[in-house]
Amino acid sequence: MVAPSNSPRIPVEPVSHETFDWIPRAPQMYSRAEVERQTGAYQAAVTAPILDLRLQISGEDSADVEDATRQLISFDEHAQRVLGADNPALGPMTAILLRTESASSSQIEQLTTSAKQLALAEIDEGDKANALMVIGNVRAMEAALRLSADVSEDSILAMHTALLRHQPGFEHEAGRYRREQVWIGMGNAGPRTADFVAPHHARIPEAITDLVGFIKRQDLPVLAQVAIAHAQFETIHPFVDGNGRTGRAIAQSVLRNKGLVASTAVPISAGLLVDTERYFAALTAYRSGDAGPIIRQFAGASRIAASTGSQLVDDLVAELERSRAMMNGLRSDATAWRLLPDLVGQPAVNMRYLTGALGFGEMTALRAVDSLVERGVLVESTGKGRNRVWQHRGILDVLDAYAARIRRMSARD
Repeated sequence: MVAPSNSPRIPVEPVSHETFDWIPRAPQMYSRAEVERQTGAYQAAVTAPILDLRLQISGEDSADVEDATRQLISFDEHAQRVLGADNPALGPMTAILLRTESASSSQIEQLTTSAKQLALAEIDEGDKANALMVIGNVRAMEAALRLSADVSEDSILAMHTALLRHQPGFEHEAGRYRREQVWIGMGNAGPRTADFVAPHHARIPEAITDLVGFIKRQDLPVLAQVAIAHAQFETIHPFVDGNGRTGRAIAQSVLRNKGLVASTAVPISAGLLVDTERYFAALTAYRSGDAGPIIRQFAGASRIAASTGSQLVDDLVAELERSRAMMNGLRSDATAWRLLPDLVGQPAVNMRYLTGALGFGEMTALRAVDSLVERGVLVESTGKGRNRVWQHRGILDVLDAYAARIRRMSARD
């Protein structure tokens, strides 16, 4: 994902600034020196409107974006082709790709969890706080795809609501624009020494209206449009928390809205995760008036997403076929066959999930699970007589191997 140092600029209007005064709240919480540093004038960013942006992009960058776009389309088609459009595993496959994207997006924010903990959190098992927070990101991504027919202010607020609704300490901020100044970087007592001071909260509604208008345009290369919209959203920084995760959910929504992908969630965040330092530097460059780095980051991330995502799909399909072989001899009308595809999307299940989410009767669910346990497809992981949990370790291993592959790519970079 490294671009040459002499890559041509893709000009956008840089942020400007306006001056406000700051007096630290609760000054008794800080040293006198820190209070003095953070008392006085500071400059908050003012985003330039992008609704009517004229995109000036070089031939090389155009080719780069077009190539990455083709690869994303090929990935989406590959997922449909290897399963078949009517395969009952296609929906669960989309679910697990979306969960994988959510986990990568959360990891960019230093929220890490395993595939097992994430699967357990989905069925209200386990007690890992990070997993529960990542589940919030899954809900935001689900909302992004569900509402993609009309990317609007309401849909953005709905994504944020889904993200923060269950995040401890932030539930009351879910789906609400911030009502205070925020900043990124040093300075707990105030913004005067921060790396970036977001726009004053009074400017948020107008900036979001402009952003939504830009997203609705139909005259731009989609991947470049997604990258610029994402950078603009991160610059507006409209929420007290969850801006990065919401911004990457919006990217999924726009990709679906523009018809670039139709059946799957694209693990673009995994591509961004490979080099988070360059990703954050690209956002800084955008604020300084150059959209080139963030567009190239999204193009590179899309290629990584297409390649690693296709391999993930293939590995999951292979695991599904291995399970089918282990079930050889089971009656064709056995409920276990109906349960198997759902294990791709939810590789840890309990009785509450089987009877609630899947609608099986209790005895029917027990017979299906017993059949899969007898054949080694599922493993009971709690050792309890009641409140048992069963796992498909092969699918969990595939998901963990995918995460490890992304980490290795990050280490090499």
